Amino acid sequence: MAAAIVYDHVRKEYQDGTVAVDDLSFEVREHELLALVGPSGCGKSTTLRMTNRLVELSAGRILLHGEDVTQADTVALRRRIGYVIQHVGLFPHRTVAQNVATVPRLLGWDRARTRSRVGDLLELVGLDPDRYGRRYPHELSGGERQRVGVARALAVDPPVLLMDEPFGAVDPVGRRRLQVEFRRIHRELGTTVVLVTHDVDEAVRLADRVAVLSRGGRLEQLAPPVSVLSSPASPAVADLVGSGAAVRLLSLARLERADLSPRDQEDGRPGAVTLELGAALDDVFAAIAQAPGGTVQVRADGAVVGVADADTVVAALHRVTAAAPS
Repeated sequence: MAAAIVYDHVRKEYQDGTVAVDDLSFEVREHELLALVGPSGCGKSTTLRMTNRLVELSAGRILLHGEDVTQADTVALRRRIGYVIQHVGLFPHRTVAQNVATVPRLLGWDRARTRSRVGDLLELVGLDPDRYGRRYPHELSGGERQRVGVARALAVDPPVLLMDEPFGAVDPVGRRRLQVEFRRIHRELGTTVVLVTHDVDEAVRLADRVAVLSRGGRLEQLAPPVSVLSSPASPAVADLVGSGAAVRLLSLARLERADLSPRDQEDGRPGAVTLELGAALDDVFAAIAQAPGGTVQVRADGAVVGVADADTVVAALHRVTAAAPS
C-alpha cells in the first residue's frame, strides 16, 4: 500500500538543547488510521505538529504524498490537512454551521455548495443540521463540540487528518461513544488519519496500526494492535501496555466458527443465552459469566452453530495472537 506520509530521519531539538524527537522514521499508509502512543514527553504531539508545520523540523524530512512539507506554502499546506485538537478551538462568536464552513469560505466556495457540505458533515458526525446549525459552541456539550471540530476538519475533504488527543476532554461515556462514531466515519470516508493519544485502550480500539514512542521520540514498535498487545517489541512497550493486554485483546478479537469444537454443536435450548458468531470476545466473556452453567449458544444466520464457554474464549485468544503479524 502506498505511503501517504513519510517521516524520514525526523529530528526536533529546541534552542535549550531539549530533544523532543530523535531520528524518527516510519510511514503512514494511505487510508489507514495510525495511532501515536507513548508516555508524556515522548514527542507524539511534536511529531504531529511538524507534519503541518506548526512546529518546524530541525533535521530530516516529512513527505506528504511525495512532497516535502518544508518546501510547501504553509497556509496552503494547512488547508490540505485537517487538524483536530483536544479543546476543539471553535470560534465562540460563530454558529456551528459557520464554524464548519470556515475553510470552504476561505477557499471561495459559493453559499449553496458550502451550505450543502456543512449539512452533509453535520449529519455524518451525528448532529442534525436543523437542530444544531444555528447553535453557538457554549450551547453544546463537550462531546457535541468535539463532533463539530471533526466536521470542521473534514470540511474540504482533506486527504490527511491529524488528531491530537481529540477525545481527551470528554467524559468516559461520551468518549467511548465518540470513538465508536469516529471509527464509523473513518471506515466510510477512508481518510488517512494520524491520531495522538496517551490512552492505550483508545489506540488499540481505533487504530489499524499503533506506533509506540519512548522518550526522545524514539520508535519502539510499529505494528497492528494485536501484535503490540501480544508481542511487545521492547520493555518500554511492555511497560506501556501493562498487565491489561489480555483484557484489551478481548475487545479486539472476534468469535469465529473455528473456535467452536465439534463437541460444541448442539440444538437450540429454549431460554438459553445466545449471541451471534462474530461477536467481540469481551461480549462473549460477559455473556458466559452471566449464563447458567457458563455456556452460551452461538448463532449464525438464525441457526445455532455451537456453544461457547471459557475454554472457547481462551482458544480464540490463542488463535488471534498466533495469527498476529509482526
